[in-house]
Amino acid sequence: MGRACSQDLRDRVIDAVVIGGMSRNGAAARFGVSVASAVRWVQGVEREGRRHPVGTGGHRPSKTKPQRDWLLSVIEVEPDLTLAALSNRLFEERGVKADTGMLSRFFQSEGISFKKKRAAQRARPA
Repeated sequence: MGRACSQDLRDRVIDAVVIGGMSRNGAAARFGVSVASAVRWVQGVEREGRRHPVGTGGHRPSKTKPQRDWLLSVIEVEPDLTLAALSNRLFEERGVKADTGMLSRFFQSEGISFKKKRAAQRARPA
């Protein structure tokens, strides 16, 4: 992944193309940036009037937090339910897609852990 370029460099490349009439390839070579970057920067100005970089990432709210009461009630009734089965049931009954990792993180945040039972450990061959 490349390093972030300064806003000043971005503005100089855009101005060279938009105001100066230079080609995108020529501006990229002159200012030492990739042709793809020069093309994207100029397209941002032409299409949206945007000179600043587009943000990345951001906070995504949890899908499982609004289902907290339902999840806890299901686990209370069926404590031996697997996370995969719970994931399927959550989708079928509530229409919420959540994978097993997401459910695991939810239960960890609630302080609920699923330990193996000692009886299951004794069933192993010696």
